[in-house]
Amino acid sequence: MKKYIKIIIIMLLVLFLDILSKLVICKLINPGDSIKIIDNFFRLTLVYNYGAAWSILNNQTLFLIIVSFLAIILLIFMIIKEKKLTNLNNIFYGLILGGIFGNLLNRLIFGYVIDFLDFKIFNYNFPTFNIADSAIVISIILMCIEVLKNKE
Repeated sequence: MKKYIKIIIIMLLVLFLDILSKLVICKLINPGDSIKIIDNFFRLTLVYNYGAAWSILNNQTLFLIIVSFLAIILLIFMIIKEKKLTNLNNIFYGLILGGIFGNLLNRLIFGYVIDFLDFKIFNYNFPTFNIADSAIVISIILMCIEVLKNKE
């Protein structure tokens, strides 16, 4: 168990920040409304996402819940299978598990995911996302770095 404590701490931290941020946003903003933070770049916009990234698989909540549970089980098996967990391993496993749990809780409780980070990058209005999504993306980038590092 001691071997996994860093992963658990990172996962719980991500989950806490995700839940807290969603609670605060839901108190501050009505669905569909925005608060401008940086003109023509960043807004807080409350959106209910009934799908996955970019709203793909819209209204497929049960499927997304099942996929989330399967991903968690697969990740736990991968973690257990690791002979030696590096600091990078601990970080990316903690981030991805925290992110998956954050969005999974939303789907289980509400039937949708609460998104609110709204960026406009190079005149492209990027899809709205949340802390859990950010943690998942960062973890995938770190996993790719780990794979590339090990190929050298």
